Amino acid sequence: MKFAAIKEHHLYNKAYQKGSRAAGATVTVYILRDYAARRLMRANPQKQTVNRIGIAVSKRIGGACTRNRAKRIIREAYRAIWQEGGLKTGFLVVISARPDIVGKKTADVEKDLRRAFRRLELTPTPKQGDGAAPV
Repeated sequence: MKFAAIKEHHLYNKAYQKGSRAAGATVTVYILRDYAARRLMRANPQKQTVNRIGIAVSKRIGGACTRNRAKRIIREAYRAIWQEGGLKTGFLVVISARPDIVGKKTADVEKDLRRAFRRLELTPTPKQGDGAAPV
């Protein structure tokens, strides 16, 4: 499944400056409400709102091979969370790799992403009677 990508540089900057941020050991996640989500929903064949995803990996992480591996790991970790239906939609999501991502497995990055999404309240709240433990 191909995700909707953030293609404009100004949207990355807007997410960095105005978005909410949660940092983990391997990734930092920025989210911002996507005001173009309704327009994109009408253009989507399934008529659903989606999150637009941006992955940023700086040269501090390592060479091209290391950076590409980091992007693949982040993409797969996000895909695992998304396929469970565990994310709200209609947001710009920028995931930035941190230097500790080098040598980590997908499961480690997925755990950090889940924790960041919970902190940013991007995961839907469980409904009463869904078998979720009361808080």
